[in-house]
Amino acid sequence: MTLVELDVGPITSVAPFDGQAVAASDRLRALAGMELPKPNRSSGREGARAVWSGAGQAMVLGVAVDAAMRQHAALTDQSDAWAVFRLEGQGVEDVLARLTPLDLNPGVFKRGHVARSLLGHMSALFLRVSGEAFEIMVFRSMARTAVHEIEVAMKAVAARKALA
Repeated sequence: MTLVELDVGPITSVAPFDGQAVAASDRLRALAGMELPKPNRSSGREGARAVWSGAGQAMVLGVAVDAAMRQHAALTDQSDAWAVFRLEGQGVEDVLARLTPLDLNPGVFKRGHVARSLLGHMSALFLRVSGEAFEIMVFRSMARTAVHEIEVAMKAVAARKALA
């Protein structure tokens, strides 16, 4: 199993104004080939992705959101506020089960699904990017703590498997 920090490029919070969600989504499609995601989902692809991040908002990762979008949505540069990690490998759900109350069973939480929840005691966004990989976003100020918590959980799962 591996845990790596990702450099996802720019991160922009996009919160469409009342009645402007469709126009904002259309503008994002023209800009980057993706739509604003539905709740608990993501759109786009690795390198240019929109991730649902709460009611009426999304994070756009990997592409700069142009000023023309400002007529449809409030935009906030979040690039320095978040750390993004990729946790990948067999048993990834076992590791995360020690840290979050989410049901990350692949039959329930499929590729492209997103949830905002806790990682230990920290607020986090979880995105399944493949059958055995998640991207996890935490506030940058909590990055070192998140790495520590994930490493402890990884070691505990590995130790348990070694006993079997």
